[in-house]
Amino acid sequence: MKDIMGMMGKVKEMQAKMEKMQAEVAALEVEGKSGGGLVTLRMNGKSELLSVKIDPSLFKEDEVEILEDLIIAAHKDAKDKAEAQMAEKTKALTAGLPLPPGFKLPF
Repeated sequence: MKDIMGMMGKVKEMQAKMEKMQAEVAALEVEGKSGGGLVTLRMNGKSELLSVKIDPSLFKEDEVEILEDLIIAAHKDAKDKAEAQMAEKTKALTAGLPLPPGFKLPF
């Protein structure tokens, strides 16, 4: 019975830490770039696009497809950075917990 109470205490502690981490992730801002900095965008931890900056040299009629591809690449760059930071925060949160391999938090 003592082990169960200890486990419940750990679960509540982890839940509080998880809520704090989720708030930190939501406030997180990352910047993604592509085309050597010709396209830059900012995104928050919820993968919401905050801003897009495009170098004026890309505003040519025959380069629309390149611009579209660069925007997608910059978004992927920002998303990858946000996910990496979230994984680091989750790793720190779950340090010492016996979680099965591949188990991801938050659920």
